[in-house]
Amino acid sequence: MSHPDPSPAIAGEYDYIVVGAGSAGCAVAARLAETSGVTVALLETGSADHHYSIWTPIGLAKTVVRPGPYNYGYYTEPQPGLNDRTSYQPRGRVLGGSSSINGMVYIRGDRSDYDDWARAGCTGWGFEDVLPYFRRSENNDRCRGRDDNPLHGGNGPLYVSELRSPNRFSKAFIEAAVQAGIPRNNDFNGPKQEGAGLYQVTQYNGERWNAARAYLHRGDAKDRTFNGGRKNLDVLIETQALRILFEDKRAVAVTVVRNGNVQVLRARREVIISGGVFNSPQLLLASGIGPATQLRAMGVPVLHDLPGVGENLQDHLDVVINTQLPTTELFGASLRGALKLAGEVLRYRRHRTGMVTSNFCEAGAFAKTRPELERPDINLVFVTALIGNRNMGSRRELGHGYSAHACVLRPHSRGRVKLRSPDMRDTPLIDTRLMSDPRDLDSLVEGIKLLRRVLTQPSLANFGGHQMLSEYMADDDGIRAFARSHADCLYHPVGTCKMGVDDMAVVDPSLRVRGTEGLRIVDCSIMPTLIGGNTNAPAMMIGEKAADLIRSAA
Repeated sequence: MSHPDPSPAIAGEYDYIVVGAGSAGCAVAARLAETSGVTVALLETGSADHHYSIWTPIGLAKTVVRPGPYNYGYYTEPQPGLNDRTSYQPRGRVLGGSSSINGMVYIRGDRSDYDDWARAGCTGWGFEDVLPYFRRSENNDRCRGRDDNPLHGGNGPLYVSELRSPNRFSKAFIEAAVQAGIPRNNDFNGPKQEGAGLYQVTQYNGERWNAARAYLHRGDAKDRTFNGGRKNLDVLIETQALRILFEDKRAVAVTVVRNGNVQVLRARREVIISGGVFNSPQLLLASGIGPATQLRAMGVPVLHDLPGVGENLQDHLDVVINTQLPTTELFGASLRGALKLAGEVLRYRRHRTGMVTSNFCEAGAFAKTRPELERPDINLVFVTALIGNRNMGSRRELGHGYSAHACVLRPHSRGRVKLRSPDMRDTPLIDTRLMSDPRDLDSLVEGIKLLRRVLTQPSLANFGGHQMLSEYMADDDGIRAFARSHADCLYHPVGTCKMGVDDMAVVDPSLRVRGTEGLRIVDCSIMPTLIGGNTNAPAMMIGEKAADLIRSAA
């Protein structure tokens, strides 16, 4: 679809322009704005995040499940590995990006994940290199106001808290995991990741603490400039970047559409793309940076032939097993459930406790499917509601119950992102190619077996309930068929502008786009390989570290 633009006018000039106010974008923009005499513009296609559905934890049930004002709600191309189903891809379209609609789980991944990056040539990205940036961003319950914990920060802008009112079924899941032979772990971000326990969450006082609250307005609901009082930081919402402008091969400006008008914002020092795993490569491609053959086919003039742009897409392969259980202690659609939730809303308004503070995915386990493995290869996630597995009936028909995920932590399959059209206002073409590598299905089968072993332990089994679709998983062939019919991704995409030193790398270890000047990528698209866990905390770490890299080059 074509959107013809009039000749744009120059609307402003800044030292740095950050395109995208997601987790990494908020972090890098705020840190750059701490430098005296520097001006920063932070551009966000979506709106402000001041809304109850974002700040109230259970609001994620509304924001993440379908496209809407705060969610791009992309879909992939049909996936052969998923019996030609499309895969839903929620992405935040709001200040804070996906940290405004995610499950609020604070996980860094295994320390070996980052050491793998360093061994592959990404100098300065080993675990000991990135740990200070995790600690700098973090304000953890366990050391709040202190700086004496070697693995956690207590003074950063991102509040990380214990769940205020964990569900007793979440605790039962942990006991069931222990009964199944998985060790207990009270800190997934501690010395070892392996084990079962409750997640810590990005909340404060029972409210979601997204990247915008952490780095921009610091949670002030009256702040309509969204810059936390920083005079040198302009946060421009409802501002869509269309392309990067260059002089020779130096990025000097961004063409945007704002209030219906096409404008140009000039950058004196650098343009920083933080659009996320789908939109960052899309913007590079729309600006003429990427595989030359693809660009020419789309009618985009080639500025620089960079074959890795949009390649290397990775996501966690995941499947959900649902268990129906008629209790209002678990979320579900029923009259009794609605009455219970009404009481919980009152409790929340008075005390900021109770079911409304739940992030649904309260507990989990990182486990090995084979004892000889050096690190966990499967993540089990316990959810206090019935989710996933399409075409099972309406929510009212399903009633109440719990769900449990089995997730492959380091998939081998690789997908890609391409242009659907040269216009950024059109959706990108996303092909995750889930299970295109048969090793991923093999791993998922073992993960499902482990999960079912946990679910049959007395701690959970004594509650009763009906495990849905279990009749299709009588043997390995049945489990494989179940996976192809019901597996999907876990909304942790990375890798489409990968960091590295090989021919397919898009950015170098300083996050500079190869073959250009004054242009960097700062978000999870730079990850060369997927980490073993959720990606939100690493996104903010990337933003923190990028700010130091940029300032050191100024």
